[in-house]
Amino acid sequence: MSSTYDSKPVEITSSAQFQAILRTNALVVADFYADWCGPCKAIKPIFEKASEELSHENVLAFIKINTDTQKDIAQAYNVTSLPTFIYFRNAKITSRVKGADVHKLSGMLDTIREHFKEAIENPGGAAGGATGGASGSGENWRGAALPRGYTDITDQVEINRCELLNVDSGPESVRILLDKSKPSALSGNKSATKDWVESDTDEQLMLFLPFQAMIKLHTLQITSLPPSDDEDDDEVPMRPKTVKLFSNKPHNLGFDEAEDMNATQVIELSEKDWNSDGTANVSLRYVKFQNINSLVLFVVDGDGDSEKVRLDRIRLVGEAGEKREMGKLEKIADE
Repeated sequence: MSSTYDSKPVEITSSAQFQAILRTNALVVADFYADWCGPCKAIKPIFEKASEELSHENVLAFIKINTDTQKDIAQAYNVTSLPTFIYFRNAKITSRVKGADVHKLSGMLDTIREHFKEAIENPGGAAGGATGGASGSGENWRGAALPRGYTDITDQVEINRCELLNVDSGPESVRILLDKSKPSALSGNKSATKDWVESDTDEQLMLFLPFQAMIKLHTLQITSLPPSDDEDDDEVPMRPKTVKLFSNKPHNLGFDEAEDMNATQVIELSEKDWNSDGTANVSLRYVKFQNINSLVLFVVDGDGDSEKVRLDRIRLVGEAGEKREMGKLEKIADE
């Protein structure tokens, strides 16, 4: 696919210019760099080649942000390593790559190619334009109201570093759980692509969610939709019953490890906790979730006799903590 649009990465010279590009392009990929950064120069040709291949006016923009001259933007997005590549979809962070990691950047670009194809083929869809909003997909769907004074901070999750264990789906499982759209089971669209997650060998799931900045977590919203009335499969997945939460872990936990470890909070869900949209609005012990940088969510068991548990969506509600200090940017070449 080609366009008469300038295919070179756009050099950002102000926050206003940056915000304008986010508003007018459904897909934006940003290269945070510095002139003195050797790894930035080494990986630059890959970024520029992708820009030449994919840049398309009002759909996909490749931009470059010099962290020495645009420190406010770098601080706002917690850029502490160079280079850092951040991919925005509909003005929200989808993924980021830290360092001159060719393999990870190539993976990000493969995902962008898929989203770009969707945007071109379906210009009215959720990825078809940043200013157009969602269509019938319900881009900003939420299964329960937000507690007063708090906001949805699910976009603070650093998706590239997430990990979901014992899942029968592919690598997109975490993205499904954090997706902003309305679950297909609620829209009655039985022909839709599977947009929920089920456990694999038993009813347990282990989800690791690292954050881009320190957050204060107030409420966890879990959506798990029951099977349709005409479902007669003996292995119909259950809703979660017991959920353990662990904060500030540097990586995911093993199942045996999580069984024996004291949790930050244990949640016991019953039928009355689920609303008409299949969402449990769980208030947390707020004092225990102040200034956390990660969350491990361990589904211990389900509410029935099946060997599978189902999750449709997860929302994190609270407030973003203080941004990390800019400090001296890490020179990855010196590591």
